[in-house]
Amino acid sequence: MKNRLFITAIAASFLFVSCGPEKAEKQAKEMPAENKVELTDAQLKNTEIKTGKIEQRSISSLLKVNGKIEVPPQNMISVSVPMGGYLKSTKLLAGMHISKGEIIAIMEDQQYIQLQQDYLMAKAHFNSIEKEFIRQKELNQSKASSDKVYEHAQTEYMAQKVLIGALSEKLRLIGLNPARVNESSISRSINIYSPINGFVSQVKMNIGKYVTPTDVLFELVNPADIHLQLTVFEKDLDKITIGQRLVAYNNTTPDKKYNCEVILIGKMCLLKGPCRYNVILKIMTNR
Repeated sequence: MKNRLFITAIAASFLFVSCGPEKAEKQAKEMPAENKVELTDAQLKNTEIKTGKIEQRSISSLLKVNGKIEVPPQNMISVSVPMGGYLKSTKLLAGMHISKGEIIAIMEDQQYIQLQQDYLMAKAHFNSIEKEFIRQKELNQSKASSDKVYEHAQTEYMAQKVLIGALSEKLRLIGLNPARVNESSISRSINIYSPINGFVSQVKMNIGKYVTPTDVLFELVNPADIHLQLTVFEKDLDKITIGQRLVAYNNTTPDKKYNCEVILIGKMCLLKGPCRYNVILKIMTNR
């Protein structure tokens, strides 16, 4: 009886061991693999899936940021009068187009008359001083006059040249050509000319008002070289590089696209709110 029980136990254990791996393999076959999709031939034909070799490629991404149009400082002109005066006339209005060299205002003041008078008198006095200097130079070379007299004539001659040069620059500063200033052309008014091609941004003075040298008459803008200033979050900054080409548009006409190029990336984080950086784009052309 003991032998029979022992054999039965061995057989039972044998059956248990032999059945274990088969059951595990069967369960493994029944469990579906994760992230695995099986398609039939008909499904492959309908979806038109193409397969290929694994390779490295650049993957593009879309980054949308907001910004505003900025005009660089060299394209923004504040028009003032170096010597001040009364604004006699102007026809400028905000938004008007202006051309370089165009008369945009006429100023009037008695100091313009005084400056022209001083210049003409200095030139007239210079002629006699120059003749005296040449005469004393010849006398000194022939030992007919002392060195002291010659040096005094030379000093007056040089001082008068400096005076004429300074007055000439003052005339140019207010837009007058010294070569055209004579006793019959003295004027109490001067013209103010536009230094750029562009548009009038602001008109800050009215006719009849006195303008000091520090006052601004007009603000002019040259739109030929406008920039786009973007605000980019720190997490997106690695997606922007110098020289990168971007496409911009405004909310008013979203269908009109502008080609831009990144020319500057700010190095300082903006203080208000999350860390953001200024990115400057140069607007190239519109599509």
